[in-house]
Amino acid sequence: MNDDRTTPAPDSPFRPGPGDRDAAPQFVLPLVVRIERGSPPARTDALETAARAVLVMLTDERSVGDGEWARAMRDWQDARIRKVVRRARGAEWRRAEALPGITVTGKSAEVRIFPPVPLDGWPKDLARLQVSGTDLDDPDPVPPADPGVPTLWMNPELEMSAGKAMAQAGHGAQLAWWELPDAARAAWRAAGFPLAVRTADPADWPALTGGGLPTVRDAGFTEIAPGSCTVVADHPALR
Repeated sequence: MNDDRTTPAPDSPFRPGPGDRDAAPQFVLPLVVRIERGSPPARTDALETAARAVLVMLTDERSVGDGEWARAMRDWQDARIRKVVRRARGAEWRRAEALPGITVTGKSAEVRIFPPVPLDGWPKDLARLQVSGTDLDDPDPVPPADPGVPTLWMNPELEMSAGKAMAQAGHGAQLAWWELPDAARAAWRAAGFPLAVRTADPADWPALTGGGLPTVRDAGFTEIAPGSCTVVADHPALR
């Protein structure tokens, strides 16, 4: 595992209050989900694909060491770890695919993730894409997560758009990655980052949030109140 990886600082980018990181230049990690009119992806698959996309970006050879995206990744991880999900279809999606990035495909979802950009410096072909309109549904019942598969548990008491939830799932996957020991990281990466995203049972939520697992607390920029606990990252190697 590359020793140049970034680890979370005490001034966590996910904590609700302002800190030293807020004084640094702000960057955002763009993700674009493909939503064609006649064939939108299933919501859970979109969330899982977005979470895997974040892990793929974090570990891509271009993101570490002297890679072409490494400086942008370091700048982004030295400020609040913002992720913004936008939607695209047709020609919009083709223009997004032409930009430097990585497309990650799920069962029904396609998510393209891009190296971080300044908060006010999005490429025009991404800046024109809409954030709203990412409401997705699961057409079929979502089965329980397979035992032993890393699971990102969503807060059962919060309602979020699919785009917002995709960003939160990405946060959860990133926090889990940061906290894993090297051997567990290597095994997860070698397996292709299998994971599940599920909504927690309300009765289980207090134990999940109080069990010492990585927990995402939203900064409150959109949709939900600052400090809201959105995701608990439950990786077997962290128990």
